[in-house]
Amino acid sequence: MPSRPVFRASASRRRQAGVLDWFLMAMLAAVGVASFAPEWGRSEGPLHLGQVTDIGVFLLFFLHGMGLSTDSLKAGASRWRLHLLVQGCTYVLFPLWWAVLALLVGRWVPHDLLMGFFYLAVLPSTVSSSVAMTAMARGHVAAAVLNATLSTLLGVFITPLLVSLVVGSVGNGAGMDVGDTMLKVARMLLLPFVVGHLLRPWLGAFFARIKRYTTVFDRGVIVLLVWAAFSDSVADGLWSRHGLGLLIQAGVGVVLFLLPMLWVTRWIARRQGMPVEDEIVAVFCGSKKTLASGMPMAKLLFGGSAAMGVLVLPIMLYHQLQLFVCAVMARRYGARVVQQVV
Repeated sequence: MPSRPVFRASASRRRQAGVLDWFLMAMLAAVGVASFAPEWGRSEGPLHLGQVTDIGVFLLFFLHGMGLSTDSLKAGASRWRLHLLVQGCTYVLFPLWWAVLALLVGRWVPHDLLMGFFYLAVLPSTVSSSVAMTAMARGHVAAAVLNATLSTLLGVFITPLLVSLVVGSVGNGAGMDVGDTMLKVARMLLLPFVVGHLLRPWLGAFFARIKRYTTVFDRGVIVLLVWAAFSDSVADGLWSRHGLGLLIQAGVGVVLFLLPMLWVTRWIARRQGMPVEDEIVAVFCGSKKTLASGMPMAKLLFGGSAAMGVLVLPIMLYHQLQLFVCAVMARRYGARVVQQVV
């Protein structure tokens, strides 16, 4: 009897790994094509990816709203200390840690990459992978759903506000209009999210049946955003100005962001005496950053900047690293919980 559930869980993880593998390869291919033929993928190029991705982003957040379960949000609402910890890590500790690193090593980091790390620091937490990792680790799934969703909704307002204050309109020296920027983000991200959630009672069952296709669509939109962003930047001289050194700096930077945040979220949760199920939520939701919302929001905030390829490089690398490291941690957490139950 015990062997059958283990087999199903392993098969599920293999299917998820397959999705992640093709997604990673597609993003690498998009960067490669953009590097050798940037004219094809430019926002205003022959494929008109600017307009295509606008439509894709709207539909992507409609699907995110359609997948949101109100019952799960209600089930996780009572853990207020956990929610404060996760949101505090996402929107307070991450920017403070960026400020520390900027003071220590910022003089040796290209300005656009430094601002890309600030953009990473003020992004909301990811939803799907945080919930998936929490479930794999046998944590409190309902609390993970609530925190990840709350983080996304707060990010519609907090991320543009902080970006406008620190980054400004990168590349042209002018500051962003905060109100206009937040309105634009709300219209393109929050509006379809809310509409999708309101239509869930009537269309939710249908979209649940075609989830495998909507997942492919979700990842496909992100790949197109990556392609357009890097095409615009390469056409403006991205690799001729920076080269391999930029990738090395970005890779080191994401390690310096992820590992300390994984440690500090776990340390705070344990100091507060949280049960292991809540600690798991704090670690996975409090340390993660969303590529699914980060790329569409970057298009809205930096779409007119030739530096966008550099600005989104940290979140692209961070996304892959967090999936790998958190998957290892989730398996360890899951084994530990099983041993406690037995």
